[in-house]
Amino acid sequence: MENEIKQFTVSVYTENNIGLLNRISAIFQRRHINIESLNTSPSEIEGVSRFTIVINITESQMKKIQGQIEKQVEVIKAYYHTEDEIIYQESCMFKIKSELLFEERQIQNIIKESNAKIVTVNKEFFVLEKSGRKEEIELLYRELSVFGIMQFTRSGRVAVTKEEMKISTMLQAFQH
Repeated sequence: MENEIKQFTVSVYTENNIGLLNRISAIFQRRHINIESLNTSPSEIEGVSRFTIVINITESQMKKIQGQIEKQVEVIKAYYHTEDEIIYQESCMFKIKSELLFEERQIQNIIKESNAKIVTVNKEFFVLEKSGRKEEIELLYRELSVFGIMQFTRSGRVAVTKEEMKISTMLQAFQH
């Protein structure tokens, strides 16, 4: 259904230019669309950056936004994908009082069951890292918040498509 709100992951391949992030985010801002997650990184192609943006909109809105993004001079190509077309992860870190690690047996069980990793431990605090789906991170957050979280941060989504994207082939033609 064209008018059903769905979650889309948008992959935008771009030249790495200053100010492009502002122009791309303005496309969403003008339409009053909230960006759920945003990640920028180098792509598989040297000299090409990749934006990974997560939004909840209708497919007809998505098609219009894809067109607007691709009108930006530095944008090479923009793709959008539904949840079942991608493999994705998010990452997060929790800072928690160290005494809880040694005094609360339940915290050790939560860490083990969630497949979180202890990154560092000192006298005042320890830091946990967890990679996984958004739901897994939210569950771990709820379980740990009972004990008190000193700091929490979560990354934007990183995603790859299940199907091959033709961007690499397309860009190789330009490089030769």
